[in-house]
Amino acid sequence: MHFIFEIRMKPGFPPERYAEGWIEASTIIQQAPGAQGTRLHRKIGEPDVLLAIATWESKALRDEMEGKPDPRVQEIISRQTEHVEFRLIGEYEAPEWEVIPPGNT
Repeated sequence: MHFIFEIRMKPGFPPERYAEGWIEASTIIQQAPGAQGTRLHRKIGEPDVLLAIATWESKALRDEMEGKPDPRVQEIISRQTEHVEFRLIGEYEAPEWEVIPPGNT
């Protein structure tokens, strides 16, 4: 499953600074059972808007991790909360349909 959210930087807070904390927190989170990686994308034409996609083996395993929050991750998030606007886009199942160019599998 994919957990997808958007982050908008408030004025004066560079996305690179957010990314530092995101990498730090994600490194910890990726040690949880079921974690399968995470990616951070910058929006084309809006460099202060980021899209994060975290991939998990299942929603249940992600919910389990969220139910027992690591205090180190909570501290990292709390340092950034006042500098960003966070919007959950949603939780999505792994793709049911894919079209991949030949040779890219």
